[in-house]
Amino acid sequence: MKFVFAVLFALGAMAAGNAAASEKLAQSSGCMTCHAVDRKIVGPGYKEIAAKYRNDKAAGANLAKKVKAGGSGVWGPTPMPPNAHVKEDDIKAIVKWILTLK
Repeated sequence: MKFVFAVLFALGAMAAGNAAASEKLAQSSGCMTCHAVDRKIVGPGYKEIAAKYRNDKAAGANLAKKVKAGGSGVWGPTPMPPNAHVKEDDIKAIVKWILTLK
């Protein structure tokens, strides 16, 4: 029984570490200039994005494309510029993290 709890604790710690790493990745990539976790800055807060796409199975792939290419119209008239400077795997990690927020 102790082993099961140890494994569950380790998995929880890894998930928390991945979340912290993904948030730092969003900060270092410039995402947090326009977005915050829990409030609108220029663009919507990440929790609002997660809520909007919670039941959309294609959201991860679609949002990663939008982050890379930029876009406008979904959250209002202010466009999101393209983020071609951010590595594809980093974008996927950031989007995956955003979609876990509640």
